[in-house]
Amino acid sequence: MVSRAELSSLETAIRELCDRITAAADELIGTAEEDVALDLYEVERSLRTAQRRISRAAGGLPAEQ
Repeated sequence: MVSRAELSSLETAIRELCDRITAAADELIGTAEEDVALDLYEVERSLRTAQRRISRAAGGLPAEQ
């Protein structure tokens, strides 16, 4: 059975991935590859949404004992 701890771990992994994607996108702003940066920002937004939904799902699980 999935636990809050497991979902928290997934949430952390997504947060770290978002940070890496944002950093990569930031490097591309103002370059010829700026369109790639915009795509990466869209990916980042989607992952942030996933992160919030995982957090909400974790809140719906019973507290661990």
